[in-house]
Amino acid sequence: MYEEKIELLIDGVWCQGSTGKSEDLVNPATEEVIASVPHASQQDLDRALSASLKGFKVWKAMTAMQRWAIMDKAASLIEQRKEAIARILTIENGKALAESLGEVQFAADATRWYGEEGKRAYGRIVPARIPGVRQMIFKEPVGPVVAFAAWNFPASNTIRKISGALGAGCSIILKPAEETPGTAVALARCFQDAGLPAGVLNIVFGVPADVSSYLIASPIPKKVSLTGSTAVGKLLQKQAADTLKRCTMELGGHAPVIVYEDTDLEKTLDTVVAFKFRNAGQVCTSPTRFYVQDSIYECFIEGFAARTGKIKVGNGLEHGVQMGPMIAPRRLDAMDALVSNARSAGAKVVTGGERLGNEGYFYAPTLLRDVPDNARIMSEEPFGPIAPTTTFNNFDEVIERANSLPYGLASFVFTRNGSLAQKTETELEAGLVGVNHMMVSTPETPFGGVNESGYGSESGTEGLDAFLRTKFVTET
Repeated sequence: MYEEKIELLIDGVWCQGSTGKSEDLVNPATEEVIASVPHASQQDLDRALSASLKGFKVWKAMTAMQRWAIMDKAASLIEQRKEAIARILTIENGKALAESLGEVQFAADATRWYGEEGKRAYGRIVPARIPGVRQMIFKEPVGPVVAFAAWNFPASNTIRKISGALGAGCSIILKPAEETPGTAVALARCFQDAGLPAGVLNIVFGVPADVSSYLIASPIPKKVSLTGSTAVGKLLQKQAADTLKRCTMELGGHAPVIVYEDTDLEKTLDTVVAFKFRNAGQVCTSPTRFYVQDSIYECFIEGFAARTGKIKVGNGLEHGVQMGPMIAPRRLDAMDALVSNARSAGAKVVTGGERLGNEGYFYAPTLLRDVPDNARIMSEEPFGPIAPTTTFNNFDEVIERANSLPYGLASFVFTRNGSLAQKTETELEAGLVGVNHMMVSTPETPFGGVNESGYGSESGTEGLDAFLRTKFVTET
């Protein structure tokens, strides 16, 4: 049973949209309508904008220690409610409950970390050239923030924006994805119950293009933060340019995985298969282009197929399920199209390549071999449970192919040779590089891409700095 009432949060008050417009929320595992998502009208958005300005003045005036105390309490409440929030996340997103539990714990950890780091938004004193003059540099919150979060990680995508803004002293208007609204609402209730002042955090829903364009056009917000596709990022950046809002863009990726012949193959396979099918492959850092040195390719395919065949697919709430459904029917169509195109280009389906069942949006974990570089899946982010593989012969060749796309979010390397690993990680065009493992996201380390995967970082000190601006004061 879905146990969250979906509402807007404006100026500290939970409410429905003023016009009564809404949309259905569907469980992707059962296709059951489980809730109604209210849409904010322009009048509602105006109230949220005014509230964010008022809330910013209150929140900015508080000391970093006072802000930390509220954020620390919110983190504790998230932990206390972790099982309930994770269940909401799984019902609306589909991922396995174990994954949801880990994601909600990340939300608690990130909130606590940002609250602590907010105490260390240090400035500095610069010695002056003129006697009797003091030169001081201050870090101050940039102002109210508007943020837009994707559906694939309903807890971590939203919390990076909420806690990053709050840790720096900013207020925020957040528009979570309408496909996964309940997780953000549940997290927001934790902040409210922790004593967050009214207007500091506002939650709105609606038609994405309408909401984003209206909020970004307002002079009140001073920063835009997006987790979404490259196409949407380019559009929002253009809109933000009219008022010169600062932006952080965490956009799409197409992560290459380079597997050298000297790797520990069994360990590598255990790692890459588990991460490939996490959240049904609906992960921006998911391994999506497998380049395997030709001498070990057949063994790699055999081991990958054996592990893939053992993955239990089903409703994420069921015991033992490792992979849930895709988010919507449109994603099933996208998977069919990519597999069909790969086949026509000469690739072979080793396992999977088809939809599963008659209820829910399930697609079989899929392994493709001998995928040519001109197949669409090698240049278009699949965002699904399909692993395209191909061979390579030498270092220069694989680096050129790995760097051939405009994306640069995550890349992965597997080798026992430390010098080769270092040489590879240096040459890869990516904001995140994992060597012999794939855990590239923690609260205390920067997360972000380069090139058309966006710019700016979330998490880490860089993530806090994204919500700060610099002021220079000189006085006699």
